[in-house]
Amino acid sequence: MSERGQPVVNEKASAGVSASTDTSARANANASASASTSASTSTSASASAAELAHAIEVLAQQGLVAFPTETVYGLGADAESALAVERIYEAKGRPSNHPVIVHVTPEADLLYWAATVPPEAQLLIDAFWPGPLTLILKRAAHISSVVSGGQDSIGLRCPSHPVAQALLRGFAATRASGQGGVAGPSANKFGQVSPTTAEHVRSEFAELFAQGMPILEGGATDVGIESTIVDLSRLDQGVGPVLLRPGHITAAQLAQVLNQEVAAPDAQAPRVSGALKSHYAPQTPLRLVRASELESVLATQTAKLAPEQRIAVVVHTAQRIVPASNERLDWITLPNDPAAYSRVLYATLRALDQQGYSQLLWQTPSTGLEWAGVQDRLGRAAAGFS
Repeated sequence: MSERGQPVVNEKASAGVSASTDTSARANANASASASTSASTSTSASASAAELAHAIEVLAQQGLVAFPTETVYGLGADAESALAVERIYEAKGRPSNHPVIVHVTPEADLLYWAATVPPEAQLLIDAFWPGPLTLILKRAAHISSVVSGGQDSIGLRCPSHPVAQALLRGFAATRASGQGGVAGPSANKFGQVSPTTAEHVRSEFAELFAQGMPILEGGATDVGIESTIVDLSRLDQGVGPVLLRPGHITAAQLAQVLNQEVAAPDAQAPRVSGALKSHYAPQTPLRLVRASELESVLATQTAKLAPEQRIAVVVHTAQRIVPASNERLDWITLPNDPAAYSRVLYATLRALDQQGYSQLLWQTPSTGLEWAGVQDRLGRAAAGFS
């Protein structure tokens, strides 16, 4: 595995899997290098004090700011300004009934944002905040429903990224209440692949960037997929904790802290970010393939290719396939570890999406709770093509 778990070309990797030719190896290396370079070149970069001050001023004036978190980069606005939040929806092309998450400081008074903070929420806060966990609570009456898509709930998260915390603290200091919150869904067009570097955001919102929207640099994200979401808004109705979106924090970790299992989503669960069937999707058709079926699927799909077409094959475990020389198949290997895999997932998707492939054949993620976040993201990314 390369630095920070970056994807690698499987030229001399585990048994049987290799780039099919020197030509495909070079093409494959370009895709992997694009993902790894965007991460490594920004790893040590961080927004300056002047850039943070300008971003805080923009937020105070109801403008948009892109900022890093440990999960993905967010597109932020003043959570208490309906106009500012509506600008997020407009920029992303996001349906107005699709909630956004409100980011707060570690010192925030949650009762400013939520009507109640139940003991279960406090247990999770003590265990996982600051960090990649969003809690769905009953929304305080004075907070606009625009952040929750018209629902009576609110999603709250305290990110651990130092740039995000500096932004949030600086913005909160401008408010008379001292309770500034930043509504911040992922900084990409609705339904598409989330950004994990500032460069991804600049590419996604080139027009807004050219118009002066601040994009705070914070390096490549450490987690790489969106936060785990837990619903605690219906405890007074007898509905226990519900896991609405899996992520870096697993169901087992949540259950250990809560001393009870977390339930799967039900029909009455609140709508939350990233829960649509098709989401996180590249432009290139993506198909998930079990390892046991990969050889036969490759044979079928290769036979259908036009002379100028190519397929990227993404795996994370050793395969017994030794592909024949074929310039139209490029093999990419991701880490066989859920945390390292998550870290490079979106960067790899974005890099391959720019390489002109006719199709991405992607090995189905491993099973197990620790892989649930990856399974969820890739399943939704492929859903629109099935």
